Amino acid sequence: MFESLTEKLQGALADVRNRGTLSEQDVDAALRTIRLALLEADVNLKVVRQFTASLRERCKGADVIGALNPGQQVVKIVAEELTALLGGEDGDDAAEAALAMSARPPTIVLMAGLQGSGKTTASAKLARYLHAERGAEVALAACDVYRPAAVEQLVKVGSQAGAEVYQQGTERDPVDVAAWALERAQAEHKDALIVDTSGRLHVDEAMMEELTRMRDALQPDHVLLVVDAMTGQDAAGVAESFSESVDFNAVVITKLDGDARGGAALSIRALTGRPIAFASTGERLEQFERFHPDRMAQRILGMGDVMSLIEKAEAQFEQDEALELERKLRRNEFGLDDFLGQLQTIRRMGPLTSLLGMLPGMGGAELKGLRVDERELDRIEAIVRSMTPEERRRPELIKGSRRLRIARGSGTSVPQVNALVKQFGQMRRVMRDVGRGKMPDLGALMRDAR
Repeated sequence: MFESLTEKLQGALADVRNRGTLSEQDVDAALRTIRLALLEADVNLKVVRQFTASLRERCKGADVIGALNPGQQVVKIVAEELTALLGGEDGDDAAEAALAMSARPPTIVLMAGLQGSGKTTASAKLARYLHAERGAEVALAACDVYRPAAVEQLVKVGSQAGAEVYQQGTERDPVDVAAWALERAQAEHKDALIVDTSGRLHVDEAMMEELTRMRDALQPDHVLLVVDAMTGQDAAGVAESFSESVDFNAVVITKLDGDARGGAALSIRALTGRPIAFASTGERLEQFERFHPDRMAQRILGMGDVMSLIEKAEAQFEQDEALELERKLRRNEFGLDDFLGQLQTIRRMGPLTSLLGMLPGMGGAELKGLRVDERELDRIEAIVRSMTPEERRRPELIKGSRRLRIARGSGTSVPQVNALVKQFGQMRRVMRDVGRGKMPDLGALMRDAR
């Protein structure tokens, strides 16, 4: 996400870091580069001016000019200002408050936004999030009666999210459908009701009037505005229009995995004062996460997002499984079945490129030329699944005729099977040594790799 912006900001800061001392002209040059990067990312001009003015004031008033090692201080200031622009240190608390559960269920969440913003999918993702993270029983109300197949889409993604979908087709007034859905959610003791509303291609009076009627009829606990990150500062203009007509609590920003220039995320908070609560980072329902301003700022600047990476890992790894894995490593019992299980766990955490982007130093420039072939993981899985249970447990049994059979069964070649068996043997030796508290024999590994 934010590939172009990340690359340009990192370039500007790298130039600052490489200078022993900074003059006022050096700071001005860096600020010009940052300003152009933000404008090219389609950030609102007013926001850009305020951001760079604040940067200039802090950089020239923080003993940066003429200091011996000013680069790190400038990077720190940029990170802090970018975090403030995205929501500040209180962003996490604001987002949590934007989705607090009501003391009198069901908690009613009204989803608003333009057509094409990803509102229907975001509704299902939010339902899954509330069920998985908070154990809530969630229902979805299909009130987008104008867009073709919108009701059918919500029924499909809602079932995948484990939520019941209340729908009455496309003939009734959406406000009546919403009122009926609320009565049913109350009768069935649902913890939350998420209402997918109708959108338009642009803001118009009819849409706002309908949303106002729905808000008055439901008295929702939360109104979330769904905006498309790829629309740039146009999304910020939409958010301003919605804030005037429908007082929304927070923003859900979608399509951050696309060719997003970042203008929407960097403009909305400053222009509306509303926090970004969630970010949708992919097509799968689980690719939906809390928005953390400080972590997003760090990722934009190529500083990584280790906390999010840890949280993703913790969500996938059970404590009992981790203890069993540790036992197998100590006893050198780690087999290809275990390897396959770990591979599948990593894949559930998300695309590998996204995970790599959370590592410090793996920003836009570093990832730009990196091509991660997810199909290679499919080939590895096919090879392992073509082995017998005994071969997976004892890979040393896999010799000539066995390797030919495995290659044919997996649709790969014998050299590919050979490479996997060899690499797994090397990995198992390293893991055995580490599990026993020893340093692995790197020299032997280098010789084997030749």
